[in-house]
Amino acid sequence: MSERGTEGDMSEAKVLVVYFSRTGTTRLLARAIAGMLNADLEEICDCSDRVGPGGYLRSLLDALRRKPSEIVPAGLSVSAYDLVVIGSPVWAGSVSAPVRSYLIENRAQLPQVAFFCSFGGRGADEALRAMRALAHRPVVAECKVTAAAAHQGAYAAMAGFAQALKRHLARMREIEWIG
Repeated sequence: MSERGTEGDMSEAKVLVVYFSRTGTTRLLARAIAGMLNADLEEICDCSDRVGPGGYLRSLLDALRRKPSEIVPAGLSVSAYDLVVIGSPVWAGSVSAPVRSYLIENRAQLPQVAFFCSFGGRGADEALRAMRALAHRPVVAECKVTAAAAHQGAYAAMAGFAQALKRHLARMREIEWIG
């Protein structure tokens, strides 16, 4: 599934926001950041059934085993973008299995990256650390948002992250002008 953000003034930079969301929390954050950056938006579609208690248990086991899952091939090519922002829920102190798979499958083509995660209690630092290791490249910025903050206001929760990414993209444009 892909959509185009409509807010912001980032017409010169091509940004893609990619995310997986089992419960909808990470989706809220992804839509907010995509809107603020006028970015394309793509949801990672997992082939596993993650609905209900059985899906929760399957997700927990995949996270504990650090096991990638089978995902639907991406519809948008990361190599067509200047920046890819990737979002994941935190599962048992780790990156979600579908995002793990996405990073493994796309890491050779990834341009600059930024990461965000949604979490219930703890484990966000470890999830972001795993995402950095899987991407095999420096990270422009990172953001961690509790599920409670996301549901109270996704735009407010992501505002500082969006500003950091806009500043980075502006610096990229300045360097292009100099070069």
